[in-house]
Amino acid sequence: MLRWIRQQLGFDPPHQSDTRTVYIANRFPQHGHYVPQRFADNRIISSKYTIWNFVPKNLFEQFRRIANFYFLIIFLVQLMIDTPTSPVTSGLPLFFVITVTAIKQGYEDWLRHKADNEVNGAPVFVVRSGSLVQTRSKNIRVGDIVRVAKDETFPVDLVLLSSDRIEGTCHITTTSLDGETNLKTHYSVPETLVSRSVSRLESLHAVVECQQEALLLHCLLIYHFLIRPLGPENLLLRGARLKNTKEIFGVAVYTGMESKMALNYKCKSQKRSAVEKSMNTFLLIYLGILLFEAVLSTILKYAWQAENKWDEPFYNQKTEQERNSSQILKFISDFLAFLVLYNFIIPISLYVTVEMQKFLGSFFIGWDLDLYHEESNQMAQVNTSDLNEELGQVEYVFTDKTGTLTENEMLFRECSINGVKYQEINGKLVPEGMTDDSLDGSSPRLSCEELLFLKAVSLCHTVQISYEQPGDGPGDPFSHANGFSSQMEYYASSPDEKALVEATKRYPGGYTDLPLFHRYKLLHILEFDANRRRMSVILQTPSGSLLIPPPQKGLRTLVVACRHFSAEEYVEVDRLLHEACTALQQREERLAEVFSFIEKDLELLGATAVEDKLQEKVQETIEALRLAGIKVWVLTGDKHETAVSVSLSCGHFHRTMNILELVQQKSDNECAEQLRQLARRTGGLLKEKLAGLIKEDHVIQHGLVVDGASLSLALRGHEKLFMEVCKNCSAVLCCRMAPLQKAKVVRLLKTSPEKPITLAIGDGANDVSMIQEAHVGIGIMGKEGRQAVRNSDYAIARFKFLSKLLLVHGHFYYIRIATLVQYFFYKNVCFITPQFLYQFVCLFSQQTLYDSVYLTLYNICFTSLPILIYSLFEQLVHPHVLQSKPALYRDISRNSLLSFKTFLYWTLLGFCHAFVFFFGSYILMGEDTSLMGNGQMFGNWTFGTLVFTVMVITVTLKLALETHFWTWMNHFVTWGSIAFYFIFSLFYGGIIWPFLHTQDMYFVFVQLLSSGSAWFAIVIIITTCLFPDIIKKVFYRHLQPTSTQKSQVGYLGPGGVCLPTRHPPSKVAVNKLHSAETGNAWRSHPQHGTFTQ
Repeated sequence: MLRWIRQQLGFDPPHQSDTRTVYIANRFPQHGHYVPQRFADNRIISSKYTIWNFVPKNLFEQFRRIANFYFLIIFLVQLMIDTPTSPVTSGLPLFFVITVTAIKQGYEDWLRHKADNEVNGAPVFVVRSGSLVQTRSKNIRVGDIVRVAKDETFPVDLVLLSSDRIEGTCHITTTSLDGETNLKTHYSVPETLVSRSVSRLESLHAVVECQQEALLLHCLLIYHFLIRPLGPENLLLRGARLKNTKEIFGVAVYTGMESKMALNYKCKSQKRSAVEKSMNTFLLIYLGILLFEAVLSTILKYAWQAENKWDEPFYNQKTEQERNSSQILKFISDFLAFLVLYNFIIPISLYVTVEMQKFLGSFFIGWDLDLYHEESNQMAQVNTSDLNEELGQVEYVFTDKTGTLTENEMLFRECSINGVKYQEINGKLVPEGMTDDSLDGSSPRLSCEELLFLKAVSLCHTVQISYEQPGDGPGDPFSHANGFSSQMEYYASSPDEKALVEATKRYPGGYTDLPLFHRYKLLHILEFDANRRRMSVILQTPSGSLLIPPPQKGLRTLVVACRHFSAEEYVEVDRLLHEACTALQQREERLAEVFSFIEKDLELLGATAVEDKLQEKVQETIEALRLAGIKVWVLTGDKHETAVSVSLSCGHFHRTMNILELVQQKSDNECAEQLRQLARRTGGLLKEKLAGLIKEDHVIQHGLVVDGASLSLALRGHEKLFMEVCKNCSAVLCCRMAPLQKAKVVRLLKTSPEKPITLAIGDGANDVSMIQEAHVGIGIMGKEGRQAVRNSDYAIARFKFLSKLLLVHGHFYYIRIATLVQYFFYKNVCFITPQFLYQFVCLFSQQTLYDSVYLTLYNICFTSLPILIYSLFEQLVHPHVLQSKPALYRDISRNSLLSFKTFLYWTLLGFCHAFVFFFGSYILMGEDTSLMGNGQMFGNWTFGTLVFTVMVITVTLKLALETHFWTWMNHFVTWGSIAFYFIFSLFYGGIIWPFLHTQDMYFVFVQLLSSGSAWFAIVIIITTCLFPDIIKKVFYRHLQPTSTQKSQVGYLGPGGVCLPTRHPPSKVAVNKLHSAETGNAWRSHPQHGTFTQ
C-alpha cells in the first residue's frame, strides 16, 4: 500500500534500467543475488485527480485565476487590519466560488474515474499456480501468462506464446487503435507454439528481453540458451481484438501506462479556453484600475489632511498613540483600506457564473436530437464543459481518415475484363450500358478470359473464413459451401481483399457454366510490400498445372494478372524462394530479387475498382467548414495513394485544386530545397492576390500532400518554411503518420505566431495524442474501442455532426459567454465607481456609499440571474440560418467579441453610466436635501440607496437591450430581479433587525419611494443612460449592419417574430425543433421564444 501511494505521488518510479527482463510465468532465478525489477501495474488512468491530490491540485489550479488569488489576498488583509468592510464580504463569496468550482470539476473527473474503473475491472484469465485463475485486468503483472478468447480485447501488451491453431497463429483487428477493420495475422515462435495447455505453459522456462519503452519493439526470447528475435508480428498490443481464433496464450511484457497504447497518449494537461485567457487579461487591467484608484484616494486623503482643520477636526480628536504612529504604516494601512473599499470592481462572482453557464450549457449538446445517431443509439457526449465557447473559435480542424471520414467498409463497384467494363447489378456482372432486364432472363455464358479473371480474384487473397453454425464442429469447410451459409464470416488482412471475395461469392449463382466448387493447393504466398505494391499466390490447379495470379495494388484499384508454370519451372521457383527465405543476411534484398523473377511475363486479365465507403454527408460537412473559414487537415497513417483518393472523394481536395507534394524526401537538403520551391509556387500567387492582380474567384487553390518521413525532416530544422507553405494551402493531407507525429503537427500550428485555435477529431487510440494536444479534442464513437472517446473533450457518433457542433453550438456558446464576461465588468464598474466618487465629498474618510447588505447581494441576488439565463438561451440568429450560412461563423472568429476595442467600449460605458448615476443623483438632490413633504432631510444612506436603485434598474435594462432571443425565463428573471430588489428593500428597511449592530437602513427605502422627486430622478437618470445606447444600435444597424444583423433581418417576420419552419406541426416535430435545433434542448418541454432586433 505504501509503495502504491509513493507511486501515485511520483516519488517511486517503477524501474530504473534501460531494458527489462521478463520471466515467463514469473519464474525468477532462485539464487540470492537476483533483484527483481519493478514495473507499473496494469491500471489505465485518464483522470486528472486522485483522492490524495484533489484538494491541493484543484486549489492550485483555481488560485491560478487572478480573481480568486486577488480575493484571497483581500480576505487576508481584512483579517489583519481594520477595514471599512467585514472579512465576510470577501471570504464568503470566495469560499462559495471555490466550492462550486471544485464540485463541478470533481464530478467531471469522477466520470473519468468511472470509465477507467470499467476498463481496469474487466475480468481476465491468467495462469497462476498451475491453473487458470480469473482476476481483474488491473491485477495483471508483467510476466503473467494471460489467456484471451475470441472477440475479447487484449488487456496488456503480450508476446504471443501459443494459440489453438497448430501453426501457432492468430488473427486480430486493431479497430480501436487505428480504425482499421482488416484482419492482421500474428505468429508465435516455434519454441512456444506447442505449449497449448496450462500445465505445459506453467512449466515453460523462458525469458523475454526487451526495451523499457513499448514504442521500441526490439525483443528477444531466450529459451534454453536459444535466442529467438521477436518483432511486431509476435506482439499483441493492448486494445486490439482477437478474431477468428478460439483462444491464445501470451506473456505480459508491458502493462498499464507503459503499454504502447498509453505511451502514445500525451500527458493530460489543463486546457484553458481563449475566453478564460482574455478574462485574466481584463482582470489584470481592472486590477490596475483598482490600484490606481486606491493610490489616488490615499494621496488625496493626505493632501486634504495637510490642513490642520481637516487633519484633526474638533469632532474627531486623535489619540496619543495615533499621533505618534509611523506615517509610512498609516499610509500603507489607508491604502489597504481603500483597496478593500473598492475591491468589488473585481467581479469574483464572474467565475462562478461562468462555471455554472458552462456546466448547465453543456447539457444542451447531449440533448440535441440532431446530434443523435439512431443506428447506434448514441447521443453526443460532453466530457469537459470548460471549452464550450472554444467550439466557436476553431480555425484548424485536424481529422483522422479511417473510421472518421470513412466507414472503412470497402464496396466492389466495377471491373474491366479483356477491355470490357462491367458493373454489378443484382448479383451479376453486366457489361456497361446493359441492364439486368436486357438479359431476358437467360443466364449469361462466360468467356475463357472472364472465367480466368473470376478465378484469379477468388484465389489470390489471404482471407480467412469463420463458420458459426450451432452444433457444427470444425469439419470440412466445403461442407458449408452449399448455398454459402449466412453464418459464414470473412476476415481479411486488407479490406480490399474482403470486398472482392464477397463480390465473387455472389456471382456463381448467376452463371450456368461457372464451376461452383474446386480444390486448389496453396503452395506459396508472396506477401504485399510497399516497393512492389503487389501480392501473389502460387497455386496447384486440380489438373495439376501451376498458376500464379498476382493483383497489383494501386489507387483502390487492383490490376489482375497470371502466369502458368510447368512442373520443372515450379521446382526452380520453389528452390529460389526457399534459399531467400532462409538467408541469414540480406534476406529482404534476396526475396525482392526472387519476387521480381517470378512476377514477370504476366498475362493481363483485367482490373477491379473498390470504393472506400465515406460516412454520410462528409463532403457537405467539409465544404461547410471551408465556407466558415476553417482549414481542414487530414492526418492519417494510410499510404499516399489511398489517402489522396479519399481526400478527393470526400471533397477535402477539389478536382481543380493544384496538388503539391512533399513526399519521399531522403535528406535535410533535399527537403529544404523542395520546401523552397513549394514556397515560391504558393507565395507568388498569394502576393498577386493581395496586390489585387487576381480576382478572388480566379485564385488557384493549393493542396499539400506530406508523408511522415518528409514531415520529420521538415520539422527538424525547417519549421518556418514548412508553415509558410502550409498556410498558403487551402487543404493539407499528411499520410503515413505515427500517432505522436500527429500531435507534433497540431502543436506546430498551436505555437505558431498567429496562435490559432485547433480542433482534432478521431476515433482510434492512435488519435488520442492528437486529441489531447489540440485546444478542442473530439472523439468519434466508433464500432469498437472507446480510447478516443474517453480521452476527448466531446464525443459524437459521426463526422457530419461536427458542422452543427461548431456552426450552431459553438456560435451560441461564444456569443453568450463573450457578452457575459463583458457585462460583468460593466456592471461592476457601475457598482464601484460611485463609491470612488463619493470619497471626494466625504473627505476620503473611507465611508461606504452603500449598505453592507447591498454590497453583498448586488452580484449574488440582484443582478446575477438575468445574465445567467441570457448566457444559457441567447441566440443572435436562428440555428437554421447558421447552418445554411456557414460564413456567419467568420463574424465571431479570432475572439472578435472579446477584442480590446469591445472591452474598452463596455468599460467606458460603465464609467459613463456610473458618472450619470452619481452626479445625476447629486445634482437632482444637491443643495435641497429637504425633499420630503414634512420637511425631513435626506441623509447619506438615502443618497446611496437612490444611486443603488438607479444602478440596479439600469444594468438590468441594459442587458434587456442586448437580448435578441426572449423566452419566458428571460422575462421572468429580468422583470423579477427588479421586482425582487424593491420587495427585498422594503422588507429589509421596514423591520428592526436585532442581530445588526446598527439600523442605518430602517425606513430609508420607504421614505425614498414616498418622494416624487426621487421617482423623477430615477426615470430621468435611467433614460439618460440608456437612450444613447438605443440611438447607437439603431444607427449602426441601418448604416453599418454586420452579416449577422443582415441575416437577422432576413429571417424575421413582422413584429420581429421568428418565421415558422417547414417542420410539420406534430408534437414530435415541434419537440425536436425546440429541443434540438435551437441548441437549447429540453426533451419534455419545448422552449418558445421570439427574436428581436
